[in-house]
Amino acid sequence: MPFSPAGRRGACPTTRQNAKRNPSAVALVTLAARAQVGAIDPNRPHTEQDYDHEHPPSLRYGAAGEQEKKQKYTCSMHPEVVMDHPGNCPKCGMKLVPLKQNKRRISNSDKSRAGAQRPTSNSEHMMHHGDDMAMPHRDHGGHEMHMEMHSTVDLADPMNREGSGTSWLPDSSPMYGRMFMFEDNMLMLHGAIFPRYTNVNTRRGDDRIDAPNWIMGMYSHPLGDTAQFGARLMMSLDPLTEGGRGYPLLFQSGESWHDQPLHDRQHPHDLFDELSMSLSQKFDHDLSAYLYFGYPGEPALGPPTFMHRPSAMDDPDAPLGHHWQDSTHVTFGVATAGLQWRSLKIEGSIFTGREPDENRYDFDRPRFDSFSGRISWNPTQNLALQFSHGYIKSPEALEPDLKRHRTTASVIYNLPLGHDSNWSNTFAWGQNHDTSEGKTQSFLVESNYQRGRDTVYLRWERVEKSGHELVLDPPDESRIFPVSGYTLGYVRDVSHGNGLDAGLGTQFTINGRPDRLDRYYGDDLGYAFEFFLRIRPSLHGHGAHDMDGHVAGVEK
Repeated sequence: MPFSPAGRRGACPTTRQNAKRNPSAVALVTLAARAQVGAIDPNRPHTEQDYDHEHPPSLRYGAAGEQEKKQKYTCSMHPEVVMDHPGNCPKCGMKLVPLKQNKRRISNSDKSRAGAQRPTSNSEHMMHHGDDMAMPHRDHGGHEMHMEMHSTVDLADPMNREGSGTSWLPDSSPMYGRMFMFEDNMLMLHGAIFPRYTNVNTRRGDDRIDAPNWIMGMYSHPLGDTAQFGARLMMSLDPLTEGGRGYPLLFQSGESWHDQPLHDRQHPHDLFDELSMSLSQKFDHDLSAYLYFGYPGEPALGPPTFMHRPSAMDDPDAPLGHHWQDSTHVTFGVATAGLQWRSLKIEGSIFTGREPDENRYDFDRPRFDSFSGRISWNPTQNLALQFSHGYIKSPEALEPDLKRHRTTASVIYNLPLGHDSNWSNTFAWGQNHDTSEGKTQSFLVESNYQRGRDTVYLRWERVEKSGHELVLDPPDESRIFPVSGYTLGYVRDVSHGNGLDAGLGTQFTINGRPDRLDRYYGDDLGYAFEFFLRIRPSLHGHGAHDMDGHVAGVEK
């Protein structure tokens, strides 16, 4: 019979009198009754067992409670999160989706890295004390229940880790895109377009209306429980929106137009930027390997390309150090082999050294005359580090005898800050050692802070460029000039989390240069500004239909 504490409505008069006579006894009985109905000590962590105690299946699900209690819910981006009630993922805020084991093959060796192997960040540790805490759960057989989204390159990697080519991002990185599941086949679509007006000051500046853009599809198909086939296609309409000369960008260099080297402009990307396939194999829980072939593709050299880095995703411009750090991302002919042990990966590539020619619509001739190697390490879910070196033969068509040795290192730090909030940072260093110019260095720092509809980002660069790169007169052609750029930008989403994010943005850049360059650029302060509209898919899982009926094993 339910206990009615003294003084409540419905208590008999005798009870009220006893309560007045002996309040201490009533208090003890009250505490005992609360313990019997599952009262929770507010100082004790709130676990799922507490949730079950407070919300028995019969109360949560009605008459069919015991049967419905078997239904579990998971986060497609964090498969270690498994709960027995619907809601949002406490790590990324995504809507939890039903988990049905009978629709998905799960091997005992295919346990989630995120739950058992990945180090726990401070933010994750704090979540273990939240009201909606989600721990790795196990079914009645004792195995972890999960529905992991794998990288298309290596079956052993979570999809959030997948950068451009075979590079790595932090495991906690946000992913903007639309995912579709067809049985065990996965298709993910990414992309962005920046319709804008940009204006660059100085004598060598220019202004124009354009729209840098790219779109990408990633596909994977399991070959049993321990192998996978992957494919990717990336395209850009830059040849139409940017033209052959590309867009104005002070101190930028690299590639050519009408047999003349481009300077103070960013070249357009080809119509086809990646057409690749990969095969990966898991040998055990810790060891895996993969093969990657691209025509075009990206070799194991440099950090993830700028448009694929969360720290640069809202900046329409390419970095000034692009051709010191990640310019090989469009290479016509790449073969890469990689071996991964836990969070450490070693890989090597052979590839075509020549950069894309001026015809942005064709497929260039593969040469396979260059090579590179890279070591990647993700010590925590918020960190991704890499060091790489490569030999690039004849990268520029106008200088066929040029030989280049490139060395790069980068640190990417990503910190999820709760539901729909993230802070991403990149430090990158690149060095080119050319046969004719010696060694030149580049440094980059990027940061992107996003909270709901608002994003603030910045980029700082310092690059050593030769007079030859900047197309200066013969007296200065052999000199090395340190140039820099300081960019601050802001984006406000007018459409957010509805499947497509559209944001109005602006940015301002100040460029630094030695006085000796004034004869070419003028005495005025070098600066640039732009106003743009950024359009891209919503954060995966935040769209209204992203995970509604598209996940394998989940039916509407």
